[in-house]
Amino acid sequence: MTAQLISLEPMKTEHLDGAVLLSREAGWPHRREDWELVLSVSEGLVALQDGRVVATTLMTPFGSDAAAINMVIVEAALRGRGVGRKLMDAALEKAGARSCRLVATKEGLPLYEKLGFTAIGEIAQHQGQAVRVEAPAGVNWAQDDEHEKISALDRAACDLDRSALMRILRRTVKFAVIRERGEVVAFAGVRAFGRGLVVGPVVARSSGQAKDLIRFMFAHHQGAFVRVDTDLSTGLGPWLAEHGLAHVGGGVSMRRGPDIEQAETSYCTFALVNQALG
Repeated sequence: MTAQLISLEPMKTEHLDGAVLLSREAGWPHRREDWELVLSVSEGLVALQDGRVVATTLMTPFGSDAAAINMVIVEAALRGRGVGRKLMDAALEKAGARSCRLVATKEGLPLYEKLGFTAIGEIAQHQGQAVRVEAPAGVNWAQDDEHEKISALDRAACDLDRSALMRILRRTVKFAVIRERGEVVAFAGVRAFGRGLVVGPVVARSSGQAKDLIRFMFAHHQGAFVRVDTDLSTGLGPWLAEHGLAHVGGGVSMRRGPDIEQAETSYCTFALVNQALG
């Protein structure tokens, strides 16, 4: 196999089965539905050899200022032959002048550094069976008419225009909220993903609120296999481990391009949608 025999094409739904096989080879748990979700808000690229998907990458725009580069996978037999670099160059071209973010695996880190990405944090992946806990007082399932407020809090926490993503998540995510004087002041989502469930995003003003939201999800999904991705800076890792979700990996948060000046806010993203989407 040589890189010269490989063509780059826009990713379409007919490429998803091949993408799933590729992610399985890489040890990723993504189902076809998980690929579909990311592709629905992204511009994807595939590398094809004899019609077979041998590499992928996606660029997810967040308005006109920022984007996430994700789902970067190259078939094991082709690694080190420039395929990943070609896909990344094409994805960055699609991103244009946007500031780009990604979560790097150990294997991908050298390439991303060559492309001008710099480390800005570290993501820890925690997973395990949801322990038995009591549902905390003050947390309830969200009402349909509260989604706009949930989306507004997401933007307040990350200062990115993720409205398209939040609209898609509304179809697949069940949200829980904390209310004060009838207003939503914190939220968490849970949805099917990979081997079981993922809890995220979780947006709150304090770690106490975030823990209550996650504890609420545990109480309603006792015994289920649950994954939570969190930035180490949140300090949630030890608490998640104490509640049965072991630290099993993660990646390095990286950014390329100008830092987007973030408005002052009391909100923090304590758990990600997933590592692909932040």
